[in-house]
Amino acid sequence: MIERFEALDAHDPRLAAGATGVLAQFNTAGVLTAADVHVAARTCALAGESDDAVALAVALAVRAVRHGSVCVDLAELVADDPDLPWPAGLDLDRVAASPLAAASVVRVEGHLLYLDRYWREEGQVRDDLVARAAAAPPVVDAAALEAGAARLFPAGFEEQRAAAVAAAGQATTVLTGGPGTGKTTAVAGLLALLAADAERDGRRLRVALTAPTGKAAARLQQSVEEAQRADRFTDADRAALAGLTASTLHRLLGWVPDSRTRFKHHRGNRLPHDVVVVDETSMVSLTMMARLLEAVRPDARLVLVGDPDQLASVEAGAVLADLVAGLADHAPGAVQALRTGHRFGARIGALATALRDGDADTVLDLLAAGGDDVRLLDPDDAGDAALLRAELRDHALAIHSAASRGEVEAALAAVDRHRLLCAHRDGPYGVTHWNLEVERLLADALGRGIGRAGGGEWYAGRPLLVTANDYGLGLFNGDTGVTVAGDQLSAVIAGVGSHSRFAPSRLSDVETMHAMTVHKSQGSQADEVTVVLPPEDSPLLTRELLYTAVTRAQSRLTILGRPDAVRVAVERRALRASGLRARFSG
Repeated sequence: MIERFEALDAHDPRLAAGATGVLAQFNTAGVLTAADVHVAARTCALAGESDDAVALAVALAVRAVRHGSVCVDLAELVADDPDLPWPAGLDLDRVAASPLAAASVVRVEGHLLYLDRYWREEGQVRDDLVARAAAAPPVVDAAALEAGAARLFPAGFEEQRAAAVAAAGQATTVLTGGPGTGKTTAVAGLLALLAADAERDGRRLRVALTAPTGKAAARLQQSVEEAQRADRFTDADRAALAGLTASTLHRLLGWVPDSRTRFKHHRGNRLPHDVVVVDETSMVSLTMMARLLEAVRPDARLVLVGDPDQLASVEAGAVLADLVAGLADHAPGAVQALRTGHRFGARIGALATALRDGDADTVLDLLAAGGDDVRLLDPDDAGDAALLRAELRDHALAIHSAASRGEVEAALAAVDRHRLLCAHRDGPYGVTHWNLEVERLLADALGRGIGRAGGGEWYAGRPLLVTANDYGLGLFNGDTGVTVAGDQLSAVIAGVGSHSRFAPSRLSDVETMHAMTVHKSQGSQADEVTVVLPPEDSPLLTRELLYTAVTRAQSRLTILGRPDAVRVAVERRALRASGLRARFSG
């Protein structure tokens, strides 16, 4: 069935006042929002298109982007929900013959309908990657490469060694694997190999480390630095890579005021780097991948790192999964997969594997087995609910205690010790509810008002999440921090090596982070993770969401949810319509 919304009342902003015809019918049915209706109606009016079926097709293409797809399969939608009032003649031939197609507002490609922007971006991504695969491979000293790889990747690191050697000899590498499979180890070793190769030619390797969010970029930099501390890295290796810093993709490409999709670096002004490493590529949208590929030099190595089983970008596209499926056939060796996990306890690792395989019975058996490292709590059980609330209270108290003493490192460590993850932002299973609930628990424990529980928005021990890039302050979406006491209350945003301190009044795009969405948690890990699952009828309940949440935990995982909700999550895929993987074969 097609996902629909239920209008709250006649004044629900998702209802399009004045809509007529089939657009009004699909809006009332909860399929189209007011935005979908108005964009389609206005576009058709400007093009002189009066066909209701074409207007509906355009609205559905707009809706698809809003749901994370870059295109729409009209025939599949009709078959998926045949009881909707589909108009006669809703087919791609009719759309292809319309003035909108003639004006390149929409594009028909095979059985898929695109808005022009995403059709062009998908084609550009495919063309750029095919061109990179067809170009002459980078020249390396094969004997030196093998000797260096044997030293940097001894016994036990065979997967990482193979991936690094392959990446050294090709322009584009997609390095995949779940958390703890050694992706960063492979990247650090690869950079050491390439730096040594550059030094033999009298050059210093220019490296860009980047990720979609500030938190993910900070973790990438920290992980690469930690990997280089291993004994197998020599002082010369470390010196060759000294001073590496990671940045967000927006910052790397060069933010341009008043534009979300254009940057300083592009096809006419390429990035200067010899190697560009992108971590958490699953979070990269189609648009951002297109901007990145046009900015990377054709002779530079591009390494795309990520886990294709995680949630895709909050914007349109599922680029990493498409590349893993499509690029592997077109360019053998371009996709390097690491499969052996090293980070988790045995049961968390087994749970992640069962989730990835879609094995709902094994997932439920692991959760039902009990134990302190993996457990399933029943939201309807008073004892389970009381246990969870006590643990959330104690965690908030630990943050508050360290922050009240002005102990920055201890407060930040306490924040990162536990993550409370939700699928929703609103409602009884959402971030807003649980943030308020934890503040109430903290206020009760302290005997005074805290946050929205009565004491004001800012208080010592308030965990913070930055929700938008602020280039003036050097803050980026996904950065985390905490407020600490001192002569005055201050907000400390965590960084690698050093932290940034601000007066709370200077921060506008921040929110409380006692709880956060699973989407926002990508690119980070915590020792303990608690996941709040919504009921089984929630459209957000998918395998990718649960897998992403579970793999944030390093040593302890708690899931608050009913077994039926767990089973639905495992068996439901978050599928996005895309033609990118098919373009590599056609």
